[in-house]
Amino acid sequence: MAKREKHGLVPHLVVSGAAQAVEFYKTALGAVEIARMTAGDGVRLLHVELKIGDASLFLCDDFPEHCGGVSRAPRPGGPSVTLHLDVDNCDAAIARAAAAGATVSVPATDAFWGDRYGKVTDPFGHEWSFAHPLRKAA
Repeated sequence: MAKREKHGLVPHLVVSGAAQAVEFYKTALGAVEIARMTAGDGVRLLHVELKIGDASLFLCDDFPEHCGGVSRAPRPGGPSVTLHLDVDNCDAAIARAAAAGATVSVPATDAFWGDRYGKVTDPFGHEWSFAHPLRKAA
C-alpha cells in the first residue's frame, strides 16, 4: 500500500461482515473505496479505507481471536459513538440510508440549534447523524 499523508481524526469501525458494510456505505452514503486488504482466510477484511465526502473512514471485520476471544463489533444496545455527516439535504441523506437498509431512529426535524437533523442506525450497529443548516428567512 502506498504511503499516504493523513491529517485529522479518522474513525475506524469494527463490524461483523465488513464486505457487506462496504457495499452498504457505498449505496447509503456515497462512499468511495480507496483501499482493501483481505485477511489470510480470504474472506474477512483486515482493513478498508473509504472516502465519504472529504472524510476518510476505516473499517475492518471483527477478529475476536486476536482480542482475547472478545468481539469488538457493536452488540444490541448500540454503540457509544455517533458518526456525523454534514450534508446538503438531511432528508435526502436519511432516505438514501433507509433505502439501503438503515433504520431511522430520529426522523429529520428542524432542530432548535438551527439545523435540519436526523439519525439512522446502519445494519452493522453503527449510528449515523445527518444535518444541514436551516436558512433564515430574509
